[in-house]
Amino acid sequence: MTEYTIEFVGTGETITCTDKETILSRCLEEGIAQEYSCRVGMCLACSAEIIAGEVTQPAARGLTEEEAENYALTCMARPQSDLKLDRGKYPPSIEGDLEAVSSDGAVADD
Repeated sequence: MTEYTIEFVGTGETITCTDKETILSRCLEEGIAQEYSCRVGMCLACSAEIIAGEVTQPAARGLTEEEAENYALTCMARPQSDLKLDRGKYPPSIEGDLEAVSSDGAVADD
């Protein structure tokens, strides 16, 4: 079992995580406020942009193969190296969906 350091850019928070546990589970154990919802790799609430490093996340069904190279779903992702992650960053496939929702939560008509 190998242990890696995960740095969350812009927050000053750092955790260590083995290659056998998910990033989200370590965040919760360490008291780091990482967003999440479904915990099964579908909702994208726990998304983080991978700034540096590599993860494995074969069950991250909410991401395309291309997105999985640049984004981690922390509920599924297990580190494969030291990491720098930018939490709360969403893949391009849902950025448009987020822009279509107004500030009061109503979905804009196309």
